[in-house]
Amino acid sequence: MRTVFLGSEALARGEMSRARLRTAYRAIFPDVYQPAIAEPSLYHNTVGAWLWSKRRGVVTGRAAAALHGAEWVDENAPIELIWRNNRPPRGIIARNDRFACDEVVEISGMAVASIQRTALDLGRFLPRGAAVAHLDALARATGLSVEHVLPLADRYKGARGLQRCREAVDLMDAGAQSPKETWLRLLLIDAGFPRPATQIPVLDDYGDPFAYLDMGWEDVMIAVEYDGKQHQHDRLRYVWDHKRLTRLRRRGWLHVRVIAEDRPYEIVQRVRESWAQRETERRAANRSA
Repeated sequence: MRTVFLGSEALARGEMSRARLRTAYRAIFPDVYQPAIAEPSLYHNTVGAWLWSKRRGVVTGRAAAALHGAEWVDENAPIELIWRNNRPPRGIIARNDRFACDEVVEISGMAVASIQRTALDLGRFLPRGAAVAHLDALARATGLSVEHVLPLADRYKGARGLQRCREAVDLMDAGAQSPKETWLRLLLIDAGFPRPATQIPVLDDYGDPFAYLDMGWEDVMIAVEYDGKQHQHDRLRYVWDHKRLTRLRRRGWLHVRVIAEDRPYEIVQRVRESWAQRETERRAANRSA
């Protein structure tokens, strides 16, 4: 028996009785079962949703991104399928969308949207912040770029959500290392700052990088970094971060450290203060020149 299977097929093959199916297994979707003791997972839900479609649906969206290697996909995310069904069960989103053969690949025996088509659907159907976060993760895992997605957007001119998709794909950045970094980058862009670069290398006296900054502006030497829980709970990481920050400041960088408890307006204000400091320094330098 497979971990996830169609109950009707197992019964037809005589692999088990109805009583055993009811007692030893649990339904995750109509006619789709897995052992009662099995831990729920996004992958098993994906396989189950594909089986529920009678193996005819195409997995897309968040589940497809995870199959392509993207991180930070919620284990409980609904499984999105390109398939015609007006009444999908809870946990499955079915869309009767057009697709071409070159937009589908096979992964683990399932029909899965290609990386480009996955990106297109992420951008079309998710809210802006979530779409960019998932696109960042997909780009980080696969090397996806804007140029890979735009031809598909042109192919489906007039389709729902294309303008939203174009905006999200334009904001995509493979340098983001967490959804929180994506959120922080979008906060800065929406506040009117120039689009920050990501993973900025800072070199030591020998020309070797000793730090890669989450994001910032190299021309004015302002860095903005998000410190997650691992920075606070790992003593070795905490010590290294302290030494790293000292070295950055010695090289003239202004550093804005962001933690989960910071409010958006506080973050924006601190970054504005850093830009104001640079402007003050520039004017002073011009007067003394």
